[in-house]
Amino acid sequence: MIMKGQKISDRYQIIKSIGEGGMANVYLAYDTILDRNVAVKVLRGDLASDEKFVRRFQREALSASSLSNPNIVEVYDVGEDNGEFYIVMEYVEGKHLKNLLKKRGKLTVPEVVDIVLQITNGLSVAHDSYIIHRDIKPQNILILDNGLIKITDFGIAVAMNATQLTQTNSVMGSVHYLPPEQASGKGATLQSDIYSIGILMYELLTGKLPFRGDNAVEIALKHLKEPMPSIRDTLPDIPQSVENIILKATAKNPKNRYADAREMHEDLKTCLDESRANELKITFKYPEHDYDDTKLLKTIKQTDQPKKDKKTESKDGEEIIAKKINKSDKTQNKLIIILASIFVGLVVIITTIFVLIPYINSSSQEAIPDVSGYSVSDAIDALQDAGFVVADEQRSEASETIDEGLVTRTTPAAGSIRKEGTEITLYVSLGDVTVEIEDYTGENFSEVKGRLEALNLVVYMDYYELEDGEDPNDYEEGIIVSQSVKPGERLSEGDSITLYVPELDNKYPDFVLEEYSITEVEEFAEDYGINLTIAYEETTEYEPGTIIRQSRAAGTTVVNGARLTITVAREPASDTDDDNIGGLE
Repeated sequence: MIMKGQKISDRYQIIKSIGEGGMANVYLAYDTILDRNVAVKVLRGDLASDEKFVRRFQREALSASSLSNPNIVEVYDVGEDNGEFYIVMEYVEGKHLKNLLKKRGKLTVPEVVDIVLQITNGLSVAHDSYIIHRDIKPQNILILDNGLIKITDFGIAVAMNATQLTQTNSVMGSVHYLPPEQASGKGATLQSDIYSIGILMYELLTGKLPFRGDNAVEIALKHLKEPMPSIRDTLPDIPQSVENIILKATAKNPKNRYADAREMHEDLKTCLDESRANELKITFKYPEHDYDDTKLLKTIKQTDQPKKDKKTESKDGEEIIAKKINKSDKTQNKLIIILASIFVGLVVIITTIFVLIPYINSSSQEAIPDVSGYSVSDAIDALQDAGFVVADEQRSEASETIDEGLVTRTTPAAGSIRKEGTEITLYVSLGDVTVEIEDYTGENFSEVKGRLEALNLVVYMDYYELEDGEDPNDYEEGIIVSQSVKPGERLSEGDSITLYVPELDNKYPDFVLEEYSITEVEEFAEDYGINLTIAYEETTEYEPGTIIRQSRAAGTTVVNGARLTITVAREPASDTDDDNIGGLE
């Protein structure tokens, strides 16, 4: 495990953990050579011995390092140190969009258009190189104080042409943003990223996700089957042109989506123009599902409509003949209906006499015995004694009340009446496979995460932002302060829990503007373990003793053991006395 203060490759000094991922953990570190803060992604220890994962991790670095765009987090370095595989990236001091949504609830249309324009601008560079991000979601989009967007975590990005390393049948990424083609087990394409951007755009505008459910499978099925909800039903004032972009991006059929991020970017650039104010709702060229609904909607030819005879149109006498023919036709139709009813009645009577009655009398019927709680062998004996046949294949299911290995129920159900010889399927208990959640507050996040992941739960980390007036000294870095699931509740395999840790960032103050004294800076350096150097500069512009410069910019993160130099004004030395000495008589 990477510890605070540890150096990687004798260069990157770890400051703190800033993120946990499925493949790697991310740390804030200080680059001791280039004197800057960086983000270091380190492959998880349990995966570092897996050659396949290592190759994917290294491929990620190569793919990401080839991308150069202000809207993509830059990759600086990649390497290995004592078995630890790492990537060094640009450290961005911003908040991810999920945090912004928590504070704001939802964003305005111009804000969202600007954000998505920047996202598609960055992804355009990736798509031009046939690199798919595969995990577009608010947590992977950072926003700086100046509004600049940075896409991060190309953690599961794969070059499309590296097919030998691509698991096309695996479903990766977050299920709330999962494209239908991936939910159905197909491989990701450039248009998979487009779908995720469309879902993200909907969420930013409404503050909620379009498809929600109790578990990942239910949500994935909704992505596959349910139509995208109209955002204008929730927010009627949103321009139709904006909804059209969302609908096109989230089309079930990839053929109806934008070809890539660049095409979506171009459409976004004009969506708020007056020329598109009266835009009609989008319609798709291709069917949205595998089958073509249009085949079911072909109009019936007008063969059932009365055909006009030219003779009846021209002669009154022939019109009368036509009426008689129609009357005769109606009489014949009534006769056909009567005969058909008699025929159906005879079929029912014959079926009852020759099929149902012998079937009923052929064997006796019995109630299926209740064998829940029995061992499998005892359940088989009981069912066979009652005259039933037990299926060779048994099914398994979790049970909180019946011990593992014992029968939980049968199909058909116990107590139902069936004839002798009916096949019965047994369900066998796997035991209680749910996990009772404990109170994890006060515990180390990494340790709790390891315990819960061993139980096949999905663990997320998020930061708890201190309120105004809260003392940072009351919290410890990496220690859990709250959790999304209450203690005592139970989770099943695959369910998720979010653990919150405090966001503690110690920053350098502005010693110059805040008019720190030398003594105050010395105290600050002592408190944070900083190696302080005081340099003096002769000047008449400042009062002697005034701090006029500092080597580390205000607002940057404080690192224990770092070097800090402050420059202090000093009165210039006078040479008047030297001149007088030379002139004595």
